[in-house]
Order: sequence, then structure tokens, then C-alpha cells
Amino acid sequence: MVEPMEKLAYEDAYKLVKKEINSALTRSPRIVNDYLTHLSNSQGKMIRAVSVLVCAEDEEGKLKSGAVQAAAAIEIIHLASLVHDDVIDNADLRRGQETLQKKFGKRTAVICGDYLLSLALKTISTIPEGKHYLDIPTSDYISKLCLGELRQHINNNNLDLSLLEYIRIISGKTAALFEASFFAGAVLSGASQSEINMYKKIGNYAGLIFQLRDDCLDFDNTVGSAKKPVQSDYEQGVITLPLILSFSRLPAFKKKAMEKNITREDINRAVEEAGGLDYTNQIIKRYYRKADQNISKLNVSEEKSKKLIAILKKASGMKAEI
Repeated sequence: MVEPMEKLAYEDAYKLVKKEINSALTRSPRIVNDYLTHLSNSQGKMIRAVSVLVCAEDEEGKLKSGAVQAAAAIEIIHLASLVHDDVIDNADLRRGQETLQKKFGKRTAVICGDYLLSLALKTISTIPEGKHYLDIPTSDYISKLCLGELRQHINNNNLDLSLLEYIRIISGKTAALFEASFFAGAVLSGASQSEINMYKKIGNYAGLIFQLRDDCLDFDNTVGSAKKPVQSDYEQGVITLPLILSFSRLPAFKKKAMEKNITREDINRAVEEAGGLDYTNQIIKRYYRKADQNISKLNVSEEKSKKLIAILKKASGMKAEI
């Protein structure tokens, strides 16, 4: 148990976050315990939790203990969204193991996803001196995530989806939780309001980068390396940026898609011909530059700045140590 006023080193806080998440999942009521224990058997990259911890570091590189609960809560919200996504996508594999919906059924998975959201809110409510951190609008960010998912669902198979509307979708379904991570960490670090606003922008850009990189992985990865289904977005009705560009630049391909007469080979060939991956990577670089510019404006140590840049690198698929 961490004392409320105790400050932690990053490495110790990270270990405590993993412990907090594992404890929350494996010590739930008996009726739901088997299902959540199944989820605890595989660990994700925890990039959102890492973002909370890095942003929460003070000028000495230390963190208030509340950062542990905030990071764990946001990671549990993310896990809930994955459980629901797998139901929507009818996915069999996630993080290298059988999905909850595949192993236990869709109804059970939906209910477990809902339970995880309640568990996240309960976790964040245990932040020591929590009344001082009411500026962290966790429920608002959950709403943004849900609305982003709904916008994506409404636009399934929309071959006329614009770049602007697509960015709006991923700003909710992916970037919102990244922004929440940076926001929570900034508040816990004691940053000023102007700095908190910059952290939020960086988090938003990091989330957009992460999603756009994931869009590319659907075309240039394998199930083995991604540890989840790939080459499946279009089959699920999801229109991503590489496809938006392909439909825009190749009218014949779009016409064929409208007739529901395209194969995966047609899709891959069209994306390559239209330069869909190159275009998406250019957008990624644009958001990366914007995030980097905001990091340079923060009044933080060189070490913390390097860690924030490392998060951007991880989001964009580059190797980086934090």
C-alpha cells in the first residue's frame, strides 16, 4: 500500500500500476472473476498508462502516488473498449490469445466490458486526496470514446467518408483516451492550466498517430506479429485513411467497391497504386511535428522531454525506451 503523500520513482510506479490492474481484474466478485482473470493473462503495451506516469513526473522526476490509480483506471477503460471492439468485430484473437467473446460468448463479453468501465471509475475514485483532482473529467473522456465508436459504426461502408470526418472519428475512438492520459498526468504533476492545455494537445496528437499507424498495420503486418486480426478493416466495414485516399484517387476502384465486387487483393493493389500508406505516413509525420513542437514549449526537464518524445515514437511504431 502506497502512503497518500509518498512520492514514487517512475519504475516503482510502473510496477505498481501493473499490480493494481492485475489485482482489480483477479480479485473481482466470483461471478465475473474467471472472465477478468482470462483478460489478465495477457499484457498490452500499456502506452496510455505510461503516458499518465511520464506526464505526472515533477521537476525531480518523482510522481504522486495518485498517478498509479489514474494510470490503472485509464488502462482498464482501454481494456473495456477492446472487449467491446472484439464483440463488434467478431474477433477471435487479441494480444495473442483468444478473445473474451470467442471463449465465453458475446453477451458475457459485453457485460464484462461494462463491468470494466465501472471498475475503472471505482479505481480512479481511490486516488489519495481525490477531491483535489476533480479537474480530471474521466466520464467525459469515456463519452468521447463511445461517440467515436458510434461515429465509426454509423460510417461503416461509407465510401464517401471524408478525411475531416475520419479524423473526427479517430479523435474520439482512439485519441480521446490518449488525451485523457496526458491530461490526468499533467494535473497530477501540478502543471499550470496553460501547460495542461499543451499536454492535452500532445496527447491528442499521440492518439491520432497511434490510430493512423494501426491503419497502416492492417496492410503491412501479419497476424503473428500484430497478435490480432489484420487485413480485416474493410471486411468489417471500417473505412480507414489509406482507403479514403484510394477511393478518392481511383474512381474505377470506388465504383467496383460500390458494386461490392472487390477482393482483398484488389484493396491491397489499389492502396499501393494510390499511395495510401505513404499518404497516411505523411499525416503521421505532420502530427508528430506538431506534438514535438508542443513538447518543446513545456517547462520540463530534458529527461522528461525525452520520455515524452519516446511516447510519440512508440505511438508511431518506432522503437523507444522510456
